[in-house]
Amino acid sequence: MLETKIGSNFLNLFYHEIQNHEVHDSSSKLNLFTLKIENNQFTYHQLVKNLTHCIVPFCLSNKELEEFKNNYGIYVMAVEKLRDYESNDGELGEILLFCLLESNLNAPKIMTKMELKTSTNDYVKGSDGVHLLKLDEQNYQLIFGESKLNADLQKGLYEAFKSINDFITRKNNNINHEIGLINTHLQREGVSDEMYKFLKKIIIPSATDEEINKDNAFGIFVGFDLKLDPELTKLSNLEFRTKVRQQIKETVQNEIKYIQKKIKDYKLFGYTFYVYTIPFINLDETRKRVIKNLKVAQNDF
Repeated sequence: MLETKIGSNFLNLFYHEIQNHEVHDSSSKLNLFTLKIENNQFTYHQLVKNLTHCIVPFCLSNKELEEFKNNYGIYVMAVEKLRDYESNDGELGEILLFCLLESNLNAPKIMTKMELKTSTNDYVKGSDGVHLLKLDEQNYQLIFGESKLNADLQKGLYEAFKSINDFITRKNNNINHEIGLINTHLQREGVSDEMYKFLKKIIIPSATDEEINKDNAFGIFVGFDLKLDPELTKLSNLEFRTKVRQQIKETVQNEIKYIQKKIKDYKLFGYTFYVYTIPFINLDETRKRVIKNLKVAQNDF
């Protein structure tokens, strides 16, 4: 079985404010992670520090990781695949979704968009990565990633579910096309014949083989902008931390019914959604700054 590259210690960066909240009338779960707060600020410095260890397995395939594991330039090789930070409006969300699916859900990556976007223009219309979740010895989920960064949380959720519904229902470059790409990708991954046969058995199971059941699921990440009253920064550290964490939690809880509505609107009851949310201060500026720091291997937060 594939192994995750991001350990559970990644989660030490966050307060886990909402843990696997079950969404009514579905098998979906909602999680809210809030970056740790020190001195009335989010600890972006620690986030960048940890992401420097995550960016290599995010950007590179398992084959590349093995081939270049002792190469000093492996980090440069990885970050060269990132877009320029000035025009980079989504990759931070893709990176964080990858980290959360691996560290929180224990679902190892099969591939990310980074691995194929240079070889096929069609793939960039697909998911933001694919992970495999083992439920038990017979049951697995193929998890397709969808990440959005939007100042407004509800708009981000709207965009995510709309994109997923389109991915499922459109005639070309849809979920079935992507499953075919996964199969082709695995053949290039350099996995053993035994591992390839095992993974193919899961990804494209035979109806005559009742030992393996596979269903498709979605991992959703929405990063949103947190609007804070400037007067809050004048509070004591304890008061600030308490009030801000509560404001964030209430903001996300208020959207649970909206998640239910979108599942109902698109008739997506047969799919499991693992929804992750993280708030940011000055989202647009912060996402660019984080990517810039990763690309040049610095940390100016």
